[in-house]
Amino acid sequence: MSTALAMNKKKAGKLSKAKLLPYLMVSPYLLFVLVFVVFPVLFCLFLTFHKWNIIAPMQFAGMDNYSRLFQDRLFWKAIGNTLKFLLLHIPLQLIVSLLLAWLLNQKIRAVSFFRASFFMPVIVSGVVVTILWQQLLGYDTGLINKLLMSIGLNKVGWLVDPDMAIYSIAVMATWKNVGLYVILFLVGLQTVPPQYYEASELDGASRWQQFYHITLPMINPTIFMVVILSTIGGFSLFIEPYIMTGGGPLNTTLSAVLYIYKQAFQYYNMGYSATLGFFYAIMIMTVVVLQKKFIEKEV
Repeated sequence: MSTALAMNKKKAGKLSKAKLLPYLMVSPYLLFVLVFVVFPVLFCLFLTFHKWNIIAPMQFAGMDNYSRLFQDRLFWKAIGNTLKFLLLHIPLQLIVSLLLAWLLNQKIRAVSFFRASFFMPVIVSGVVVTILWQQLLGYDTGLINKLLMSIGLNKVGWLVDPDMAIYSIAVMATWKNVGLYVILFLVGLQTVPPQYYEASELDGASRWQQFYHITLPMINPTIFMVVILSTIGGFSLFIEPYIMTGGGPLNTTLSAVLYIYKQAFQYYNMGYSATLGFFYAIMIMTVVVLQKKFIEKEV
């Protein structure tokens, strides 16, 4: 009897250890999520109801930060600038990356070299790329303006013209990130069964008809992914205006993230900055959910 009890206890101990093992395996990740995701979000939400400059003690502010947010014209201007950026960046990213992926999907020499070349800017530091483009687009010393002057044309204020600066940054950001989306589209194109193209050729379909009626419908899920990733990346615009223009000229390149950063680390309005960040995160989530619902119908 005692032997049976001992065996049952042993089995129970093994079962409890077996049940506990999965939780022990995922505990490092759970700890990471709690410390670096859950706690910052809750602390950010807590800060939205306080005024705090890091040095002095926190002061409860109630809904003051939220009322200030809706009256802050500069913040809404920053959101408008970000939307202008997105209106050029997303279509340009989509068209250029799809075109390059289609070209790289052809049987050409040194195709591996070209694929690696287009992906190279993605892995280079964003600061390095931004400084490089700053040298290219400079008004007086920029290489592009020097080339324009060498052929008798006037200089262009790529980064100093209020009507052009945000679009110049959009082109630069597209060049930086297009390699990632080229790879995604390339994978999508290679999953299209070649039998579809062969059958369409027998029916006399042109290249454009093949692309429109076969390629585009088959890579719809990839298009959906690229649009979502481009939207989230575009809303995160920060490094480019921070280094290239500082938000100028006349705040026309001041992005929402750059404005939130300035409120926190230049003016030390941590509570108000947290409020802006929390509101902006909800805004991004809403846009992405609406995009998902709209595009998924097509997919």
